[in-house]
Amino acid sequence: MHRVFFLQKPVNFLLGGNEALLHSRPMPRSIFTLTFLLLSLCAFSQTTVAYPQEKHLQNIRQLTFGGDNAEAYWSFDGTKLTYQRAHKKNGIPCDQIWMIDNVTTAKASSPTRISNGKGRTTCSYFLPGDSLIIFASTHLKHDSCPPEPKHERGKYLWPLYPEFEIFVADLNGNIVKQLTNNNFYDAEATVSPKGDKILFTSNRSGDLELYTMNLDGSHVRQITHKIGYDGGAFFSPDGKKIIWRSTQFEADSEVTQYKKLLSQNLVSPNKMELYIANANGKKRQQLTHLGGANWAPFFHPSGKKVIFSTNHATKSIPFNLYMINTDGTGLEQITYDNVFDSFAMFSPNGKKLVWCSNRNNGGTRDTNIFIADWVE
Repeated sequence: MHRVFFLQKPVNFLLGGNEALLHSRPMPRSIFTLTFLLLSLCAFSQTTVAYPQEKHLQNIRQLTFGGDNAEAYWSFDGTKLTYQRAHKKNGIPCDQIWMIDNVTTAKASSPTRISNGKGRTTCSYFLPGDSLIIFASTHLKHDSCPPEPKHERGKYLWPLYPEFEIFVADLNGNIVKQLTNNNFYDAEATVSPKGDKILFTSNRSGDLELYTMNLDGSHVRQITHKIGYDGGAFFSPDGKKIIWRSTQFEADSEVTQYKKLLSQNLVSPNKMELYIANANGKKRQQLTHLGGANWAPFFHPSGKKVIFSTNHATKSIPFNLYMINTDGTGLEQITYDNVFDSFAMFSPNGKKLVWCSNRNNGGTRDTNIFIADWVE
């Protein structure tokens, strides 16, 4: 779940929210130079689809054009994508669930909306058979979009809407079943390739933890138990392992602040590392020790590597895709956009990669979905 909204104002984010520095007094040479370089890089990104360093990606195609498009995930048969989309200019004020069919061919269908247009949705995923999807939605409590957090200078916050419940819908948008029913944040649901379990995040314990449940919503089990935001989890190709992001704390004051924000249904995702465990949460091991925000991981088809998004090199922008072995070795940069690449997912047969990027957006704030042939 979660869009990286702070990337929509890169200079502001780079200066830690102190945009007044650009207006209230003469600009120091170092800030002027840094700002000029950043704007130049962003300008290059505005019209670029592929970068020459991206040796693992061939035949890159852009699938969406305009708005905020994110978290595009494959169907089990590798022909469809389901994703979340918002585009205020086109009458979509907050995220709704959409689908594209025939994505691996030149005859990819136009996007069609799956959710009912009410409330806010997030984190859709196909169920086995590809005739049903799961996603989280606030539509039972809100016809309109729930309010976003108020901006605090120098801070970036994600909302944890307690109205989010997880639903099953058919591809025409008809709700088939409600899987959760409480007043807690239930979202970020993904499905095991084995087709037997759903993995999701909830704060029902008082902290943001990972849970599993059967496809019908039964047998809910908490599988993480440490303080911090455990979320954005996926299964390995054989369904035996999971990979996810978790908050890193460097001081007791950070834990205190985390708990304070959590009591307000908010979280600040600035410091995150990746963890691997068995599918039941046992044998938890930290995978990355990079600093910054490391998130949106997904297993390579071999199960021996993980692709993920990170800003560890700058602790600001850009966010790029990297690959790392599951033993923590072999870190390799995959994408080279100057602003944002994230939400990577391999197709079931391992031949395609889909991800979301700010590249080729014409200088707008748009995030779009891209697909490429994967080359080892």
